[in-house]
Amino acid sequence: MNEPWGFIDTGYHSAAVNMALDEVLLNWHSEGKIPPTLRFYGWSKPSLSVGHFQNAERAIDFPNVEKHSCEFVRRLTGGSAVLHDDELTYSIVVSENKDYIPKTIRSAYYMLSKGILKGYKNLGIPADYTIQEKSSTRTDVCFEQPAFYEMVVDGKKICGNAQTRKQGVLLQHGSIPMSMNKDMLFDLFRFPTEKIREKKRKAFSEKAITINEITKKRHTYDDLREAFRKGFQTELHMDLVPLELSDSQWEEVHELAKTKYTQEEWNLYHQRSV
Repeated sequence: MNEPWGFIDTGYHSAAVNMALDEVLLNWHSEGKIPPTLRFYGWSKPSLSVGHFQNAERAIDFPNVEKHSCEFVRRLTGGSAVLHDDELTYSIVVSENKDYIPKTIRSAYYMLSKGILKGYKNLGIPADYTIQEKSSTRTDVCFEQPAFYEMVVDGKKICGNAQTRKQGVLLQHGSIPMSMNKDMLFDLFRFPTEKIREKKRKAFSEKAITINEITKKRHTYDDLREAFRKGFQTELHMDLVPLELSDSQWEEVHELAKTKYTQEEWNLYHQRSV
């Protein structure tokens, strides 16, 4: 890439603020107010995010979401639901007109995810790409099934990523878990019977794995931030420049969080209108 990129670590925020901030970064980049930007962030509470087009009413067990004190939000990007908890989350906004951004979603993901792959290598994790075509079998749980060019260790999915393009800008964000509460995860979804829920929960360990499980060590947000910052910087040749938000920009983020990402019209029912 060989050009300046903004870099911002916004730390831990609510689900609504996190999704609002990704959206305003997309808007600001489209308007020429900020350069292409890499963002790292965490979640102040366990949070379940559903994909833009996902039928939340059908998929999600909302009484259990409340029981586990989880926050709930709908993403701008597609894909299945993700439980965000003990993880580093990243987002990228960049003009799709850049000559180094491929035109297809799959090719663009492959190019941008080289930074993620290098981050895992920096942690001593032998991650690699899956070459599995996306299955025709639908699942509401993101980590149950790798898509083409997603990352695996010994065939088990290790991160979840999603992408969209709006206003001439590509937004890609993803979940890089250190650990995962599998008991909580499968409580958050609706199943025909409790027997099926338990069967899915028990089978999940054969389909997904986390950083702490692979390394037998407990990692921190700071550990991952350093490893993946270096991964993006070296593998994608980003010249990362610190980006700080003004008070007025934070006000815009919080206003969008309040008026969109905390509202049932968006979070619960949006898929009915698309």
